[in-house]
Amino acid sequence: MQFVDEASIIAEAGNGGNGCLSFRREKYVPKGGPDGGDGGHGGSVYLIGDDALNTLIDFKYQRFYKAQNGQGGMGRQMSGKAGEDLHVKVPVGTTVIDEDTLEVIADVTEIGQVVLVAQGGRRGLGNIHFKSSTNRAPRRTTPGTEGERRNLRLEMKVMADVGLLGMPNAGKSTLIRSVSAAKPKVANYPFTTLVPNLGVVKLGMHEHFVMADVPGLIEGASDGAGLGLRFLKHLTRTRLLFHVIDVAPFDESDPVEAAEAIVHELEQFSPTLAERPRWLVLNKFDLLPEEEREAAAQAILERLAWDGPVYRISAISGDGTEALVQAAHRWLTEQRRLENEDEAAAEREREMCARMEAESVARTEARLGRKRKRHDEDDDDVDDDDDYDVEVEYVQ
Repeated sequence: MQFVDEASIIAEAGNGGNGCLSFRREKYVPKGGPDGGDGGHGGSVYLIGDDALNTLIDFKYQRFYKAQNGQGGMGRQMSGKAGEDLHVKVPVGTTVIDEDTLEVIADVTEIGQVVLVAQGGRRGLGNIHFKSSTNRAPRRTTPGTEGERRNLRLEMKVMADVGLLGMPNAGKSTLIRSVSAAKPKVANYPFTTLVPNLGVVKLGMHEHFVMADVPGLIEGASDGAGLGLRFLKHLTRTRLLFHVIDVAPFDESDPVEAAEAIVHELEQFSPTLAERPRWLVLNKFDLLPEEEREAAAQAILERLAWDGPVYRISAISGDGTEALVQAAHRWLTEQRRLENEDEAAAEREREMCARMEAESVARTEARLGRKRKRHDEDDDDVDDDDDYDVEVEYVQ
């Protein structure tokens, strides 16, 4: 299945039904009076979180979603039928943004979460509501109101516990293949990963966590270079980052400079994301002579001034990967225990997630703003007759 994590749709609620103008006309009832019924309310559009979906591909082919209109009122004080609401399923982890105002409407983070995105129109009133002691035959009704119409942007962020980040060809896809059942494409050239991949790392009965592999980052990713800006947002849902470093790059580039560039891009994209716990994973150790491995690792750690957790692995052979995932599982389990027992720790986690989401949305808004500005400039160029003006000089 094709992975689609961004989509633009139009959600239109149903219009309310009009009120009815009617008078009771029956045999032997000469003064029946008004009996026009009310219209029905228009249906609303709702989004519902569904864990069975993991892509927004359905919205690529169907962009217009409309709820049912309310039925008009009828005589004999009969109200019109209300329009049916429209419920649209979206993947858990979807952020809903109003494209016109760039307002974040909702963040669907739970299974079954229901979000109202377009309110249905209100019903109109029939003339029965306007009778009085001085107006026994009112000819006044009210029309139903129009349903809300919104241009929405859906952005899905994968829900994972551990996120892999690093330069292209650092071995992230090989690592997730080694420790889970996920089978992303692996090749000996950069940017083989073009979409995020999720893998469930199982360590025993009821013991597992989810790992996310996103496309490799390059310098300038936070400003849109490469694939970074589009997929960095997926890391904001993770709790722990594995920074995968290629200790023996085929192009003989400097691993330390590559690692520092990744940290810089994280800080540019989201300062809060850069504060997330991050472990160094030194990969491809099997490509170094055995007697040089430790010296190479120490040199990298010293230049980075790194004092956090570090793991030396070979993803392709599996060396060191078991210790890495076991440590990650213990850390995640401890974090969940702390948050369950300590409300202050849980509140800190919620605040950090909220800040990351706000920073991610700000990046998205800036990107959409730049895109809209380019579109407007292109339109101005098309309408500018001066672009086609030619000055003709006649020479005697």
